[in-house]
Amino acid sequence: MRGYTSDKDGYLTRLRRIEGQIRGLQRMVEHDEYCIDVLTQIAAATKALQSVSLGLMDEHLKHCVAEAIATGGDTADAKVREASEAIARLVRS
Repeated sequence: MRGYTSDKDGYLTRLRRIEGQIRGLQRMVEHDEYCIDVLTQIAAATKALQSVSLGLMDEHLKHCVAEAIATGGDTADAKVREASEAIARLVRS
């Protein structure tokens, strides 16, 4: 079971909403909407994706990483390294 499983429906709802935002962006570009309006909507979609990713990272740390640390050994080191690399990717994006 994944750490986010208990709130899976919430994550799916948020992702569907973001999907709708992206379709809205496509329509805005198709209809030659004002550049700043398109950029504003891109910023909103980006923020929404960042919010989902932070929630998933929090769940990962609370469940997967915490469980691996409790077990110890190489698995714990690997999970911490994996989480650190994921955080680095999020920071760069």
